[in-house]
Order: sequence, then C-alpha cells, then structure tokens
Amino acid sequence: MSQLSLTRRETVLALLSGAASTAAAPAFAQQAEWLQNYDAGPRNAVLRSSTPMLSPESLQATEQAIAAYRDLAARGGWQPVQLPDRMGLGARGSAVAALRQRLSITGDLQQNAGESNVYDSYVEAAVRQFQARVGLSTTGAINRATVVALNVPIDRRIRQLETNVVRLRTWSGNLGGRYVVANIPAAMVETVENGHVATRHAAGVGKIDRQSPLLQTKIPEVNFNPTWTVPASIIKKDLIPKMRKEPNYLAENKIRIISSSGGEIAPSQVNWNSDEATRYTFRQDPGGDFNSLGFVRINIPSPYGVYMHDTPAKGIFGDDYRFVSSGCMRVQNVRDYVAWLLKNTPGWDRAKIDETINSGQRVNARIADPVSCYWVYVTAWATPDGGVQFRDDIYNKDGLGPAPVAALQGENDI
Repeated sequence: MSQLSLTRRETVLALLSGAASTAAAPAFAQQAEWLQNYDAGPRNAVLRSSTPMLSPESLQATEQAIAAYRDLAARGGWQPVQLPDRMGLGARGSAVAALRQRLSITGDLQQNAGESNVYDSYVEAAVRQFQARVGLSTTGAINRATVVALNVPIDRRIRQLETNVVRLRTWSGNLGGRYVVANIPAAMVETVENGHVATRHAAGVGKIDRQSPLLQTKIPEVNFNPTWTVPASIIKKDLIPKMRKEPNYLAENKIRIISSSGGEIAPSQVNWNSDEATRYTFRQDPGGDFNSLGFVRINIPSPYGVYMHDTPAKGIFGDDYRFVSSGCMRVQNVRDYVAWLLKNTPGWDRAKIDETINSGQRVNARIADPVSCYWVYVTAWATPDGGVQFRDDIYNKDGLGPAPVAALQGENDI
C-alpha cells in the first residue's frame, strides 16, 4: 500500500503523531520496526524534524493539523485519564490500558500495538513520542508532567493551533539563507541553512517576571572569554539581597565593584542595607567555569540589552522547565552553535574556536556574513516530518489561562 492510499483516519493519526513521512513507505509501517519486548527492548530514538519551525512547510502542516484536530474533536476527542504519577516499562493493569487508548487516539501508539494491559516497548516508545511533542524529557516513563500534558483538553489544543497559525503566517516569508530562530516558550534554538535545520539547541530563557523579548536582528559578533557586567535590574533584585545573606558572594564569584571613577571598591565599603550598590558597576572576571556568560557571548544588537551566551550551569539544559534567566538566553552546546555562526568567516574553524576558548584571552570575532536572528513566541506548530508540537504558554500570550505543565514547576535561581 502506498502512502497515497492511506485512509483518512490513518493520515490524520500519522500527522498528529509525527509518523508522517515524505518517503513512500506507509507511515505506520515505519514504526513497526520497533521490537515488541518489554524486558530488554531498545530505547528508541524519537523522530526529530529537519523542517524549520518558521517555514511554508510548517505553516501548511499546521493548517492541516487544525483540520485534523477539529475532525478528531468531532469524533469525541479524548477524555482525561487517571494515571499514577510514576509508571514505566513492565507495569500492568487498567491504568496501562487507559494510557494505551489515550495514546492511540492521537496516533502516538501504533495501530498494531494491541490492547494489552502491559506497559511494553510499544507503550514506552509511544510515551517518548508524546513527550517529544510537548517538550518534555523523552524518558518513555510516566511522570506528573506527562499526565498533565496528556489531559490538556482537545479544545485548548485546537485554540493553541488556531492562535499560532496566525504567528506562523507572519514568519512564512523568506527569512534568509542562514538564520537563527529562538522559540521562547519551547526554550529552543534552531539554526537554519538552505531550508533545513542545521543544529538544534536547548536554551534557558527569561523567567515569567523577567521575560525574554520578541525581537528581530542580526548577529554580528562573537565574544570569547567575556567579562560580565551585571545589569542594573539584577544588582537591585538579586545581588544586593544575596550580599546581605552571603557577604563573601562577590569574592567567591570573582565579581569586582567599580566606581564611577574607574577604581575598585571593596565589598566591605558598601552599605548593603541601602541602595548604594546601584550607583556602582559590577563586573565579573572572565572564566568559563564561573563566569555567568561561560566561555562565549553572542552579541545581538537590540533595544532590550539582551544577548545569547554560554553558561557554567549546564545542568539546566536537562530540565523540562528552562525559564530561568533575567531575559538573556543561555545556549546548550554553544561551541557547535558558534562554529555554525562563524563557518563562513575566514580563520575561524572549530580548531581555532577551541584554541581561543582554551587560551582564556578576551577575543572578539566579527562574523563575515552577519546572521539574521529571530526571537519568537510560538506554542503550537506542526512539521510534515515531525508531527504536531505543543508547548506551555509560559508568558500567557495565547490568552488561554495558566499554562498547565508550568504550574507544576517552582522558580529557579538565576
């Protein structure tokens, strides 16, 4: 059977789950390669789309997803499932049967997986697929965040798609041959070249009360081994309260206090119980192991004073909740990102980048062909080869009420 002969039901489910493919093989036949063995089944990789989120192809797929979800809603959609907060491979019982049914409705669970009440490798792979589509860690095991995401009503999902297809239309034109897209609610950065995603990076973005802005600019420069000048907002909101509790904080983090005349002031000379500190400049020494910018700062001119950078706190990139900054954006695997930015700049191959970082010297690299950069806010989209994606409306820009999964998360430190 060719892909063109799939039934409407199969086509809808393939689109919803991300099983659709541009290849001629049937969508569900591709998933049938997963082995049925819950004792020692392989940990299956989740399909990652190479189609840019901001592209005509993504826009068309999102329009098709709206039709598919409306059709699914007309046939009853899905009902909330009662699941334990922890469940994984090898579990048995009625909760597993309910989970199977819920995953099959949106096509995450393949049709030939059966109706067993066992949490087998088919279910594990389907949970991974679903988690990938809602931006959660693809563990393949049920946790509280996955349960909450499974139970988001279909009406809300449809409204998300309808809201975001308007945003996608805005960005469906020619964004350039090489560009960067940072999707804030997804806390994710894509580099795009010749119509395909070249690299993808998890990111740490602005907290709810210190939001990363929407912007459009060009990246002209990369700063290696930068110093960090603490923004005034962080001095007032974070640094002063920190010094009241931990008087050695500045010394331990190699942050110097500079007066208006350029001289250095000892922390003991500042009255931390007043606003005196706001009159000074605070500058952190370079050093990737402790400097808040890590080894690299990516300069992006804008009226907001934000930029992209490395971080010594790389553990955040493994978290589902990465709304942790004061507006700037921390980038995972920053060396790969910088290598892509500088690929057309003579003298800046990966070996030179590593050498410069290892030198510890402050060096600025001007990009030969400044790269367009877009910080956008998209909470729902689809791609022909990657299924329908949903993210929490962390800044409540969709107007649909509190974000379900984000409500589970606590605030993180800066």
